Amino acid sequence: MLNARRKTKILYIITKSNWGGAQRYVFDMATNIAKNGYETIVAFGGDGILKKKLENAGIRTISVLNLERDINIFSELKVFFNLLKILKQELPDIVHLNSSKIGGLGAFSVRIHNILHNNKILKIKKSNKNKARTKIIFTAHGWVHKEDRNIISKNIIKFLSWLTVLFSHKIITVSKDDYKKAFKLFARGKITMIHNGISKIEFEDKKISRNNIIKKIPFAPNLNEIKKTIWICSLSELHKNKGLFFAIRAISELIKKGYNISYFIIGEGEERSNIEQFIEKLGLKNNVFLLGHIDDAYKTLRAFDIFTLTSIKEGLPYTLLEAGLAELPVVASDIGGVSEIIENEISGRLTRAKNFHEIKDAISEIINSKKNSQGYGKALREKIERDFTIEQMLIKTIAVYEK
Repeated sequence: MLNARRKTKILYIITKSNWGGAQRYVFDMATNIAKNGYETIVAFGGDGILKKKLENAGIRTISVLNLERDINIFSELKVFFNLLKILKQELPDIVHLNSSKIGGLGAFSVRIHNILHNNKILKIKKSNKNKARTKIIFTAHGWVHKEDRNIISKNIIKFLSWLTVLFSHKIITVSKDDYKKAFKLFARGKITMIHNGISKIEFEDKKISRNNIIKKIPFAPNLNEIKKTIWICSLSELHKNKGLFFAIRAISELIKKGYNISYFIIGEGEERSNIEQFIEKLGLKNNVFLLGHIDDAYKTLRAFDIFTLTSIKEGLPYTLLEAGLAELPVVASDIGGVSEIIENEISGRLTRAKNFHEIKDAISEIINSKKNSQGYGKALREKIERDFTIEQMLIKTIAVYEK
């Protein structure tokens, strides 16, 4: 067990309380740090799955009113004052910010809190000996300015991301790729790279998982025929950044070539309606299934034959770590920190983002080569067990907290 050198109060803040990679990171950090003598609290916008999971784990949560993904100047002012109120009540030693939206606003709020709090101490104590400072940590889960946006939006977001780096005391990037692309101006000595880590997973039996997955299909196709197909899976939010249209197009091309495939997408999001229309347009209703959110979906991964991640933008995706522990052969976009997990043609197949032809060819190669299929999965599992453990992530992050 890790040993904290001193008891520290940490407030984690994240914009959304749904369930994605950044939320998984916050959950893992808050629950595991709490086991090592730290007091942890998590604040967020909304009332989503993250809140339920944290409360079930015994972690105290705070809902931040008006905190949401979209930018609105009046909402941001309300969030700013709500954050000041929370900071005044909690007086955390460390505020650990996650997601770009809360990054800049959160870091600025803590800076103002430090000024107000220390001025109060000086007036009472007439001394600066007890001057306190809440430390600001920001984890970049993939820089948002790398998203597919128009040039004006990109530059605005890039400027706001730079302000986040400026106001924060320490920056953590989850991949070497993000470390290289970080804003180095006024950030000398601030930035460190710490890979996401994962704990061991108790996977469900393959047969049991397959039966449970079939029950999630929202209509009643020929179930016996589905059981005979090649099962391909994505664990993904239904978001433009996840590039699911390219995966679906690749599946369509493979089916035209005679491959007997069922493609399961587990997750929820704002693009559901558009994806459903795309599936209908390509005539894939009996081949591509949107299963929605499934609690602890990663435990079902051994139900599948191949895992795909066709994102346009990523940091260091947890889903690849989960698929690797399940020993699945993986086809993934060569973006962000993905190549730090997967070595092409050794522990999986990498493709260019937005290229459904390469996705199609990579899936076809895995289907046609049992040797590659098994070899990729085994090599990926060994790498994750060696280089991407939650213990490594905790030790390195605690070092940042305590420095």
